[in-house]
Amino acid sequence: MTADNNDLRRDHPGLYRAPDAPVRLTVPPLRFVMVDGSGDPGTAPAYADAVGTLYAASYGVRGLVKQAGGSPWTVLPLEGLWWADDMSAFTAGSRSDWLWTMMIAQPEVVTADLVEQAVSAAVAKGRAPSADRLRLEVLDEGDVVQVMHHGPYADEGPTIAALHAFIADHGLERAGKHHEVYLNDPRRVAPAAMRTILRQPVARG
Repeated sequence: MTADNNDLRRDHPGLYRAPDAPVRLTVPPLRFVMVDGSGDPGTAPAYADAVGTLYAASYGVRGLVKQAGGSPWTVLPLEGLWWADDMSAFTAGSRSDWLWTMMIAQPEVVTADLVEQAVSAAVAKGRAPSADRLRLEVLDEGDVVQVMHHGPYADEGPTIAALHAFIADHGLERAGKHHEVYLNDPRRVAPAAMRTILRQPVARG
């Protein structure tokens, strides 16, 4: 196996950095390992289980590719899609009612078979509690607007408002789920230093 184009950060740099003011760009179809869930990410056991399983799968497939002679890569940041059946619950911060898909992007060399192998190995080591809910899927967001948020997740409100204002001011409509890209590990970075890309798919209004 050879794999020389596994660096998604290099190939799509705009997806992993953003300015402090909203910008519009096109996101290509990308494959992700994903786990769906619901509830408060700060307290729901399912959330921690999902994140742990995603990382186990992501490091596992990288190891399998490397063993087979392919080029390894840096595991990409955790990302999340967020919504609620009643979107007022989302905007009002009713976290117990939140729905989410947590995910980590994968290079094209990663196949469903590789993911299955990696997850099976992780399960054997007790590292994939959400293995039965994990899948490999292509996400095609296309036209989006994104912006960098600095600081704690709880303070995203004004940044989201600026993102939505930019969308409305440019004659666009929100056309998909709220998407976040977590550039820091909150366990290792002070809240004030955290950086999160906020992304919203859009369509012409």
